[in-house]
Amino acid sequence: MSKFGELIDVSVPVLLDFYTDWNEHSVAMHPVMRNVASELGDAAKVIKIDVDKNPQLAEALRVKGLPTFMIYKSGEMKWRQSGEQDADTLIDLLKEYI
Repeated sequence: MSKFGELIDVSVPVLLDFYTDWNEHSVAMHPVMRNVASELGDAAKVIKIDVDKNPQLAEALRVKGLPTFMIYKSGEMKWRQSGEQDADTLIDLLKEYI
């Protein structure tokens, strides 16, 4: 859990994508997440978290639906949503916190 704190306690916004490789909606978001990361570059972080490999973190954050997205800035959750999102929406949300 301490590593998670280090991931989110940064001055740039951090978009977390909680996913699994067996969930088709999660898999469909892979290229979208690459687009978001490419568009924003160093202005934001995009981090994918496999809930099968991080079950304790997913449980602690009450991740139920997949994919689930969260935006953190300076260690504080700013936004959370489950279900597929488009790149433009995610980019616009992240730009609010840059």
